[in-house]
Amino acid sequence: MRILDFSLPGSLDRRRRLLVDALLWAVVAAPVGYAGVSPPYPRYAVPLLVGKLLLLGAAVVESRRRPLVALVLVVLGSVADGNFVFAVPVFSYLTGRRSVSARPVAGVFVLIAAGGTALNLGLLGTGEATWFLLASVLLFAAVFPWLVGRYRLQQQELAAAGHRHVEALIREERGAAERIRLRERARIAGEMHDSLGHDLSLIALRAAALEVAADLDARHRAAAGELRASVSAATERLHEIIGVLREEGGASVRPSGETVADLVDNAREAGLAVRLEAASAVAELPAMTGHAAHRVVREALTNAARYAPGAPVEVRLIRDGERVEVSVVNGAPPSEPLPAPPSRGSGLLALAERVRLAGGTLDAGPRTDGGFAVVAALPATAPPVEAIESDLAGSSGGWPGPVDAERRLHDARRRVRRSLLVALLAPAGFALVLSLVYYPVATAGTVLDRATFDQMRVGTARSDLEGLPRRQVESPVGVDRAGCEYYTDGNFPLAEPTWRLCFTDGRLASKEWIA
Repeated sequence: MRILDFSLPGSLDRRRRLLVDALLWAVVAAPVGYAGVSPPYPRYAVPLLVGKLLLLGAAVVESRRRPLVALVLVVLGSVADGNFVFAVPVFSYLTGRRSVSARPVAGVFVLIAAGGTALNLGLLGTGEATWFLLASVLLFAAVFPWLVGRYRLQQQELAAAGHRHVEALIREERGAAERIRLRERARIAGEMHDSLGHDLSLIALRAAALEVAADLDARHRAAAGELRASVSAATERLHEIIGVLREEGGASVRPSGETVADLVDNAREAGLAVRLEAASAVAELPAMTGHAAHRVVREALTNAARYAPGAPVEVRLIRDGERVEVSVVNGAPPSEPLPAPPSRGSGLLALAERVRLAGGTLDAGPRTDGGFAVVAALPATAPPVEAIESDLAGSSGGWPGPVDAERRLHDARRRVRRSLLVALLAPAGFALVLSLVYYPVATAGTVLDRATFDQMRVGTARSDLEGLPRRQVESPVGVDRAGCEYYTDGNFPLAEPTWRLCFTDGRLASKEWIA
């Protein structure tokens, strides 16, 4: 059933394309077919008609995959049958609509124009007016429709770029909301781990002290053991929850007004043998440095209470120039320590990230005497805001905004404006170029000025006529008078026939101006 769902749209799309191609073939084949079934019927009329229709069918099939090839087929067909010219604008438009690059098409147009010019003017001896007409047909039947199709393609790309831009903006908004949500989850997770985890560790430490107290009866000692085990289990469940919520680099909330000395006092009241050595020079630290130092001490004391209960702990805060060293070192645990839950190391990983964001470094690991040391080197001055923002961006991996979509949209708009300008100016420019090329060719040696025309007298021998141009222009369409010659006065841009001189027995019989 799933295969049917995916194949059905493709099948419908193929049927739609086949129907469109069939209609296209019927439209472009109509002029050729009508001319083929209309009398007179030349020899081999039926095979020729079938061949022309098959050529148009091949052009329709190729117009989707290789539209330029289809256009070339139609242009070649127009050489043998002038009715193919009705199909040239259609396939030129499709070429512009379906071709990604414009250079191959422009090259083909240049080759057609150059080859047609050489064939008509050089080999076939076609007159300048006929050549100009054919060049105009190439311009308005091929080049201009191709430009229109090219413009429509750019419009489609602009619309697609606009949709991608909107989708990128929507993704950016969703990403911003997701970042806020993850940041809040990280904050909550950090607060739970650092505050609640620390408190639970101290409770477990107090319960362990009751469990080993000598003046406590067995029943109360068992209850204290159960309390310690329950607190340890609760701490373990807390770590499991934090494993889902916590993000590296997430900030935790420090209780208002709590200092490192307060942390040490609370731990000492809970039964931890801890000693504090703090220099007076570190009393006023930058906010990020003070918060990081607080985190280092709290995390280290929590770990000491969990994994080395009863071991002595030494906390030191010493300033050395522009650095502040925070170290928490605990001794080896008792020979038979109480069982502790396994460590996942998430607290130290988050602590290392917190220290890094503050501009410091963290070193934590076991000592040779069986103890454990946590040492952080922090800056004594506040780091620049730019550095903090850079670290935050680097730690989160950044978030791709809609910059790329904005650039694509801008490029698509620029291409559409350029295509529209080309579509409007190119035909006029090509017509001007054709006129500038055609006019010198058509007028060279054919211009008869008014003064010379007026001086000519009827009855004068042709050889005695002064100022007679060395060659003629083509006679007007539909006019064929024997013994008459046609000349132009150089009118721009077509250099149409202006003067008619008719000769009888080598003498000027009549002269007239033709409109």
